[in-house]
Amino acid sequence: MNFKLTIQYDGTEFHGWQEQGDLRTVQSELTQALEVLEGRKVVVNGSGRTDAGVHAEGQVANVVVEREFTPDKLRAALNGNLASDLRVIDVQPVSHDFHARLSAREKTYIYRIVNGPVISPFWNRYACHEARPLNLDRMNQAGALFLGTHDWTAFSAAQSDAENRIRTITRLDVSFRIDARAPGPLIEINVAANGFLRYMVRSIAGTLLALGRGELDDKKIQEAIESGNRSLAGPTAPARGLALFSVSYD
Repeated sequence: MNFKLTIQYDGTEFHGWQEQGDLRTVQSELTQALEVLEGRKVVVNGSGRTDAGVHAEGQVANVVVEREFTPDKLRAALNGNLASDLRVIDVQPVSHDFHARLSAREKTYIYRIVNGPVISPFWNRYACHEARPLNLDRMNQAGALFLGTHDWTAFSAAQSDAENRIRTITRLDVSFRIDARAPGPLIEINVAANGFLRYMVRSIAGTLLALGRGELDDKKIQEAIESGNRSLAGPTAPARGLALFSVSYD
Protein backbone atom coordinates (compact mmCIF):
# COMPACT_ATOMS: atom_id res chain seq x y z
CA MET A 1 0.00 0.00 0.00
CA ASN A 2 1.26 3.45 -0.93
CA PHE A 3 0.66 6.03 1.80
CA LYS A 4 0.84 9.82 1.61
CA LEU A 5 2.22 11.33 4.83
CA THR A 6 1.68 14.96 5.83
CA ILE A 7 4.48 15.93 8.19
CA GLN A 8 5.38 18.78 10.50
CA TYR A 9 8.74 19.42 12.09
CA ASP A 10 10.73 21.97 14.00
CA GLY A 11 13.84 22.11 11.83
CA THR A 12 16.13 23.64 14.47
CA GLU A 13 17.87 20.40 15.43
CA PHE A 14 17.76 18.79 11.98
CA HIS A 15 20.40 18.95 9.24
CA GLY A 16 17.63 19.37 6.69
CA TRP A 17 15.36 16.82 5.04
CA GLN A 18 17.73 14.65 3.03
CA GLU A 19 19.66 11.71 4.47
CA GLN A 20 23.30 12.64 5.10
CA GLY A 21 25.19 9.77 6.64
CA ASP A 22 25.14 9.89 10.43
CA LEU A 23 23.68 13.41 10.60
CA ARG A 24 20.20 13.83 12.03
CA THR A 25 17.77 14.51 9.17
CA VAL A 26 14.01 14.27 8.78
CA GLN A 27 14.17 11.69 6.01
CA SER A 28 16.55 9.45 7.97
CA GLU A 29 14.39 9.49 11.11
CA LEU A 30 11.21 8.73 9.17
CA THR A 31 13.01 5.93 7.33
CA GLN A 32 14.31 4.41 10.56
CA ALA A 33 10.85 4.50 12.17
CA LEU A 34 9.22 2.90 9.15
CA GLU A 35 11.88 0.19 8.92
CA VAL A 36 11.22 -0.72 12.56
CA LEU A 37 7.52 -1.14 11.73
CA GLU A 38 8.10 -2.96 8.44
CA GLY A 39 11.11 -5.06 9.41
CA ARG A 40 12.72 -4.32 6.04
CA LYS A 41 14.32 -1.53 4.04
CA VAL A 42 11.91 1.18 2.86
CA VAL A 43 12.22 4.27 0.67
CA VAL A 44 10.67 7.53 1.87
CA ASN A 45 10.10 10.07 -0.92
CA GLY A 46 9.77 13.69 0.11
CA SER A 47 8.10 16.47 -1.87
CA GLY A 48 11.42 18.32 -1.77
CA ARG A 49 14.39 19.15 0.39
CA THR A 50 14.38 21.64 3.21
CA ASP A 51 17.71 22.94 4.45
CA ALA A 52 19.16 22.77 7.95
CA GLY A 53 17.12 24.88 10.35
CA VAL A 54 14.11 25.21 8.04
CA HIS A 55 10.74 24.10 9.43
CA ALA A 56 7.72 22.43 7.86
CA GLU A 57 4.03 22.85 8.58
CA GLY A 58 2.93 20.79 5.59
CA GLN A 59 5.76 18.69 4.20
CA VAL A 60 4.55 15.68 2.21
CA ALA A 61 6.15 12.27 1.74
CA ASN A 62 5.06 8.90 0.44
CA VAL A 63 6.11 5.38 1.29
CA VAL A 64 5.07 1.88 0.21
CA VAL A 65 4.50 -0.52 3.11
CA GLU A 66 3.78 -4.25 2.97
CA ARG A 67 2.25 -4.75 6.41
CA GLU A 68 -1.44 -4.00 6.76
CA PHE A 69 -2.08 -0.69 8.49
CA THR A 70 -5.09 1.55 8.69
CA PRO A 71 -4.08 5.21 8.21
CA ASP A 72 -4.75 6.01 11.88
CA LYS A 73 -2.73 3.03 13.13
CA LEU A 74 0.21 3.88 10.88
CA ARG A 75 0.16 7.49 12.08
CA ALA A 76 0.06 6.41 15.73
CA ALA A 77 2.81 3.82 15.24
CA LEU A 78 5.08 6.31 13.48
CA ASN A 79 4.60 9.06 16.06
CA GLY A 80 5.32 6.54 18.80
CA ASN A 81 8.74 5.98 17.24
CA LEU A 82 9.62 9.60 16.42
CA ALA A 83 11.07 12.39 18.54
CA SER A 84 8.68 15.13 19.63
CA ASP A 85 10.03 17.70 17.13
CA LEU A 86 8.83 15.54 14.20
CA ARG A 87 5.23 14.51 13.77
CA VAL A 88 3.14 12.76 11.13
CA ILE A 89 -0.07 14.81 11.09
CA ASP A 90 -2.06 12.85 8.54
CA VAL A 91 -1.85 9.55 6.64
CA GLN A 92 -3.84 8.81 3.50
CA PRO A 93 -3.79 5.80 1.15
CA VAL A 94 -2.98 6.87 -2.42
CA SER A 95 -2.57 5.23 -5.81
CA HIS A 96 0.66 3.39 -6.54
CA ASP A 97 1.69 6.03 -9.08
CA PHE A 98 1.57 8.84 -6.51
CA HIS A 99 5.05 10.25 -5.79
CA ALA A 100 5.44 13.07 -3.27
CA ARG A 101 7.94 14.97 -5.43
CA LEU A 102 7.08 14.00 -8.99
CA SER A 103 3.32 14.44 -8.49
CA ALA A 104 3.61 17.86 -6.77
CA ARG A 105 2.14 20.82 -8.64
CA GLU A 106 2.80 23.78 -6.34
CA LYS A 107 4.54 24.52 -3.06
CA THR A 108 3.97 27.38 -0.66
CA TYR A 109 6.54 28.71 1.80
CA ILE A 110 6.11 31.30 4.54
CA TYR A 111 8.97 33.44 5.80
CA ARG A 112 8.28 35.09 9.17
CA ILE A 113 9.92 38.22 10.61
CA VAL A 114 9.42 39.83 14.00
CA ASN A 115 9.91 43.55 13.40
CA GLY A 116 10.59 45.29 16.70
CA PRO A 117 13.28 46.02 19.30
CA VAL A 118 12.85 42.63 21.03
CA ILE A 119 11.91 39.14 19.87
CA SER A 120 10.20 36.82 22.32
CA PRO A 121 11.97 33.53 23.09
CA PHE A 122 8.74 31.87 21.93
CA TRP A 123 9.41 33.17 18.40
CA ASN A 124 13.20 33.02 18.35
CA ARG A 125 13.33 29.55 16.75
CA TYR A 126 10.64 30.29 14.18
CA ALA A 127 11.15 33.86 12.95
CA CYS A 128 13.91 36.21 11.87
CA HIS A 129 14.40 39.25 14.09
CA GLU A 130 14.64 42.65 12.41
CA ALA A 131 14.92 45.52 14.91
CA ARG A 132 15.11 48.27 12.27
CA PRO A 133 11.92 49.81 10.87
CA LEU A 134 10.64 48.27 7.63
CA ASN A 135 8.57 49.89 4.89
CA LEU A 136 5.92 47.21 4.47
CA ASP A 137 4.12 49.01 1.65
CA ARG A 138 7.28 49.02 -0.46
CA MET A 139 7.96 45.37 0.37
CA ASN A 140 4.45 44.34 -0.65
CA GLN A 141 4.53 46.37 -3.86
CA ALA A 142 7.90 44.89 -4.79
CA GLY A 143 6.43 41.42 -4.47
CA ALA A 144 4.91 41.87 -7.93
CA LEU A 145 8.44 41.98 -9.42
CA PHE A 146 8.92 38.32 -8.54
CA LEU A 147 5.74 37.01 -10.16
CA GLY A 148 5.95 34.97 -13.32
CA THR A 149 8.47 32.67 -14.97
CA HIS A 150 12.12 33.63 -14.60
CA ASP A 151 15.62 32.22 -14.34
CA TRP A 152 16.29 32.49 -10.59
CA THR A 153 20.09 32.21 -10.68
CA ALA A 154 20.48 35.46 -8.72
CA PHE A 155 18.27 34.07 -5.96
CA SER A 156 19.71 30.58 -5.52
CA ALA A 157 22.77 28.90 -4.09
CA ALA A 158 25.82 28.91 -6.35
CA GLN A 159 26.33 25.21 -5.52
CA SER A 160 22.77 24.25 -6.46
CA ASP A 161 22.70 20.99 -8.41
CA ALA A 162 19.62 22.00 -10.40
CA GLU A 163 20.35 22.02 -14.12
CA ASN A 164 17.33 24.20 -14.89
CA ARG A 165 16.90 27.30 -12.75
CA ILE A 166 13.68 28.46 -14.36
CA ARG A 167 10.68 28.45 -12.00
CA THR A 168 7.25 30.11 -12.02
CA ILE A 169 6.15 32.10 -8.96
CA THR A 170 2.36 32.35 -8.85
CA ARG A 171 1.96 34.29 -5.62
CA LEU A 172 4.06 36.55 -3.44
CA ASP A 173 2.53 38.82 -0.82
CA VAL A 174 3.74 40.49 2.34
CA SER A 175 1.34 40.83 5.26
CA PHE A 176 1.60 41.62 8.93
CA ARG A 177 -0.33 41.28 12.12
CA ILE A 178 0.25 42.42 15.67
CA ASP A 179 1.33 39.46 17.77
CA ALA A 180 1.20 40.01 21.53
CA ARG A 181 3.74 37.27 22.13
CA ALA A 182 6.27 38.53 19.56
CA PRO A 183 5.82 41.34 20.82
CA GLY A 184 4.93 43.68 17.97
CA PRO A 185 4.42 43.26 14.23
CA LEU A 186 4.84 39.76 12.82
CA ILE A 187 5.51 39.98 9.09
CA GLU A 188 4.80 37.03 6.80
CA ILE A 189 6.13 36.66 3.26
CA ASN A 190 4.02 34.08 1.42
CA VAL A 191 5.53 32.61 -1.75
CA ALA A 192 3.95 29.96 -3.99
CA ALA A 193 5.60 28.44 -7.06
CA ASN A 194 5.78 25.30 -9.15
CA GLY A 195 9.16 24.64 -7.57
CA PHE A 196 12.02 26.28 -5.72
CA LEU A 197 15.80 26.28 -5.91
CA ARG A 198 18.05 25.94 -2.88
CA TYR A 199 18.00 29.18 -0.80
CA MET A 200 15.55 30.76 -3.26
CA VAL A 201 12.88 31.81 -0.77
CA ARG A 202 15.47 32.92 1.80
CA SER A 203 17.21 35.03 -0.88
CA ILE A 204 13.92 36.62 -1.89
CA ALA A 205 13.10 37.30 1.77
CA GLY A 206 16.55 38.82 2.37
CA THR A 207 16.13 41.01 -0.70
CA LEU A 208 12.71 42.24 0.45
CA LEU A 209 14.15 42.96 3.89
CA ALA A 210 16.94 45.02 2.32
CA LEU A 211 14.36 46.93 0.29
CA GLY A 212 12.23 47.49 3.40
CA ARG A 213 15.26 48.98 5.16
CA GLY A 214 15.90 51.30 2.19
CA GLU A 215 19.12 49.55 1.10
CA LEU A 216 17.76 48.40 -2.28
CA ASP A 217 15.23 49.72 -4.77
CA ASP A 218 12.89 48.12 -7.29
CA LYS A 219 15.26 48.81 -10.15
CA LYS A 220 18.08 46.80 -8.53
CA ILE A 221 15.75 43.88 -7.86
CA GLN A 222 14.51 43.88 -11.44
CA GLU A 223 18.10 44.00 -12.67
CA ALA A 224 19.06 41.08 -10.42
CA ILE A 225 16.20 38.98 -11.80
CA GLU A 226 17.00 39.80 -15.42
CA SER A 227 20.80 39.52 -15.20
CA GLY A 228 21.15 36.61 -12.78
CA ASN A 229 23.76 38.63 -10.88
CA ARG A 230 23.65 37.45 -7.24
CA SER A 231 25.55 40.51 -6.00
CA LEU A 232 22.60 42.75 -6.91
CA ALA A 233 20.20 40.89 -4.62
CA GLY A 234 20.00 41.12 -0.84
CA PRO A 235 21.66 38.73 1.62
CA THR A 236 20.18 35.30 2.27
CA ALA A 237 17.81 35.51 5.25
CA PRO A 238 18.35 33.14 8.22
CA ALA A 239 16.92 29.62 7.94
CA ARG A 240 14.89 29.78 11.17
CA GLY A 241 12.31 32.15 9.68
CA LEU A 242 11.35 29.78 6.86
CA ALA A 243 8.65 27.10 6.88
CA LEU A 244 7.30 24.88 4.12
CA PHE A 245 3.60 25.62 4.50
CA SER A 246 1.91 23.31 1.98
CA VAL A 247 2.30 21.16 -1.13
CA SER A 248 -0.49 20.96 -3.70
CA TYR A 249 -1.40 18.02 -5.93
CA ASP A 250 -3.96 17.40 -8.66
